[in-house]
Amino acid sequence: MALTKNQIVDSIQDSLGFPRNRSVQLTETLLELIKKTLESGEDIMISGFGKFCVKEKNKRRGRNPATGEDMMLDERKVVTFTCSGKLRDRINR
Repeated sequence: MALTKNQIVDSIQDSLGFPRNRSVQLTETLLELIKKTLESGEDIMISGFGKFCVKEKNKRRGRNPATGEDMMLDERKVVTFTCSGKLRDRINR
């Protein structure tokens, strides 16, 4: 099951005792900060959690899976995530 933004808001509300509208505002502000930072091409490093990186993908040949037709895929940027050692250890306990 995926963690939703609504569940994050609920967790902030429950654990910090903030009103719902303040929890929503806090969550939206954090997510907007992350989006703007990645959009500008900068990486985000959160100690004990991991690092979000923007990487460039070169133009390459691909295939349409529906038709099997060859096609060229344009250059693009993708976001990758590498978890910290602490997070990896918690996951693998």
